[in-house]
Amino acid sequence: MPAALTENLNIAAFDHMPSPEEIKASVPITEQAAASVVAGRRALMDILDRKDPRVFVVVGPCSIHDPVAGLDYARRLKALADEVSDVLLLVMRVYFEKPRTSTGWKGFINDPFMDDSFRIDVGMERARKFLLDVCETGLPTATEALDPIAPQYYGDLIAWTAIGARTSESQTHREMASGLSTPVGFKNATDGDLDVAINAIISAASPHSFLGINSRGQSAITRTRGNRYGHVVLRGGGGRPNYDTVSVSLAEQALAKAKLPQNIVVDCSHANSWKKPQYQPLVMKDVMHQIREGNESVVGLMVESNIEAGNQPIPADLSQLKYGCSVTDACVGWDTTEEMIRNAAAMLREVAGRRGARA
Repeated sequence: MPAALTENLNIAAFDHMPSPEEIKASVPITEQAAASVVAGRRALMDILDRKDPRVFVVVGPCSIHDPVAGLDYARRLKALADEVSDVLLLVMRVYFEKPRTSTGWKGFINDPFMDDSFRIDVGMERARKFLLDVCETGLPTATEALDPIAPQYYGDLIAWTAIGARTSESQTHREMASGLSTPVGFKNATDGDLDVAINAIISAASPHSFLGINSRGQSAITRTRGNRYGHVVLRGGGGRPNYDTVSVSLAEQALAKAKLPQNIVVDCSHANSWKKPQYQPLVMKDVMHQIREGNESVVGLMVESNIEAGNQPIPADLSQLKYGCSVTDACVGWDTTEEMIRNAAAMLREVAGRRGARA
């Protein structure tokens, strides 16, 4: 009787959720997919360690809502990745979880049917299947780690992880990042503060012990080794972009002061483009100019891209959804994506020898 008066007062139900072990058994990783993940992680680590002179680009939809269109995009991106692989490493952005300031669709895992049924069990299995399909094309994948339990379900299929601007300051996410198997990019805070990301890198590089779950879905004390591949992502904030030469130089100085590698990723979207996708190509072009002029710290970029440009609201009749068009943030379309990537590759080829010398 006392417990009934004091606990779970606002819980409507506890529905069954399959364990990570069960989901992985239903959608097992294949040798081909595993090889893609390992190769992608190794290439990213080599770029961060200055053993590989290329620049990586995390590019893809703001969020995945239609696996058919998503895989269509992946196949297009793989062909483009092969074309520019001498100077660029393309990593497909595969985001299933969407942080919300107040309310809204929280992503494919949380609500895969987009009807407020919140079949997280179905969403998790379908998300894992989609990642498997993308990895089997040969593309490495990137995602944002939002839920601290989710990596146990699909982390073996991810090559690069982002910690968002709203969660870089979170102790939970720093602890989680310390145990992830991928390089991790920490975004500066939404107000533009860079110290949050730098402190997160330092924290994630250290071992941690915290409450989590194991592969059988049981509560466990998770003990991590620390992740030395944390790096900063400049995404703008506080009412201004921060991809310009001065901002990049200030970030370099802040990293040096913290005795951290000067590894910087520039997010061409979000506050850096005033959330207007048509400005993303200008951001990328500016950053490529910096590299051509001798910048050595920018190792990667992020681009929000889809088959169709712009975005769309989620209609009551889902058959009215426009194919290949974002239901969250607006994206550049495929034609613009190809142009951006090819132009960046052309500019990098001009300085390929010089950047190669840094290794």
